[in-house]
Amino acid sequence: MKRLGKRFDMNKKPIKPKWYLKIVEYVAAPFYLWLNKGKVKVEKQVKKIKGPYLILATHASFMDFPQIVCGIMPRTTGWVMSVEEFRRGNWLMGGIGGMPKRKFTHDIVTAKHILYYLKKLKHTCTIFPEARFELAGVNERLDGALGKLCKLAGVPVVMCKAYGNFINSPQWSKHPYRKIRQEAHIYQLLSKEQLKEMSAEQIQEVIEKAFVKDEYKWQVDNNLHTKCKDRADGLYRILYKCPVCGKEFMMNSGGSELWCEHCGAKWQMDTLSRLKGINTDKGFSHIPDWYNWEREEVRKEVQSNTYRFEDDIRIEDYYNSKIGCIPVGQGHVVHDKNGFTITGVANGEVFEIKKPVSSMYSVHIEYDFLGRGDAFDIATEKTTYFMFLKNGKNYLTKMHFATEELYDFYVRDKK
Repeated sequence: MKRLGKRFDMNKKPIKPKWYLKIVEYVAAPFYLWLNKGKVKVEKQVKKIKGPYLILATHASFMDFPQIVCGIMPRTTGWVMSVEEFRRGNWLMGGIGGMPKRKFTHDIVTAKHILYYLKKLKHTCTIFPEARFELAGVNERLDGALGKLCKLAGVPVVMCKAYGNFINSPQWSKHPYRKIRQEAHIYQLLSKEQLKEMSAEQIQEVIEKAFVKDEYKWQVDNNLHTKCKDRADGLYRILYKCPVCGKEFMMNSGGSELWCEHCGAKWQMDTLSRLKGINTDKGFSHIPDWYNWEREEVRKEVQSNTYRFEDDIRIEDYYNSKIGCIPVGQGHVVHDKNGFTITGVANGEVFEIKKPVSSMYSVHIEYDFLGRGDAFDIATEKTTYFMFLKNGKNYLTKMHFATEELYDFYVRDKK
């Protein structure tokens, strides 16, 4: 292990963006927007803000970044980003003002970095509070302490809400691009004065409402057709349960069609991303409705105490920026009302990791992470482990639902 160097340092103080990387951003971001027909609308009120502010942004694809860069130019911003993004190099990610975060943990290191960046360095900072790319074109869950953070920061809160970014490159199939209009709206959500007058709970409520979105509805409302022939490719990753026969993980998709391998039910995805049964009148025409139905089905399992998942896993450790992710061992995961229990052998030593339900309000999943397979990650005090499922075919979306529903049932709803 000594040959690998020191582990990634979460406590290293963030810095303002380097001048030469600012130039790269100023040149690359507008070109990327032009190339992909991206647009940004910025309210005058934002341009008039003096001093640093906190940007809260929806998160759907890489397009989110150049839209923000172009929207606030000539200002620059620091970025809160997942720790594994630093595999691209400390000089680059740290040089653009990156602040690492281990996803869905209760650590306060990143919060300290944000406050340091805003108050001491007096520089604007951007957060993607959903802490993941949207899975179905609708808003995902936010950290419940976001309102408290904004109140502590005491700087104006600016919202960046984007549409089209997800439809163009959905998390379940990032390529090929669907080539649809992509637009972002940047506006002031809360002023300094409002932050002083409001409680953390009230601020949280305002933020939660601002993040509500439905890209598929937006696409239909704006009559934006996509001509991509493979528009349904990968859709089975989020629509994993058949509404006709009820079987899970037997769905498949390709071209413009989605079907069940078990009962043969088939749906066509039109150019407005609506689904229509080919040989069945059951199912959902609106993708988020199907997605939310699956969540409700998982909720029933949690409430009846029948939810349980286990599988063998391959484990990789995000070690540092130079090495990146390295294979460290094999293990076994159990996910149930006790949370995540992971046992195995890593670096030649037997280990056990327990993540109770109360410690994770959600879980970060990656479809075919870095081309190595479906994975979810679990953070410890020292590192982030990526767990690759060996047998659980297309299970990640259900795991995502279950983690949140377990938290709701055993923690949130009990308060």
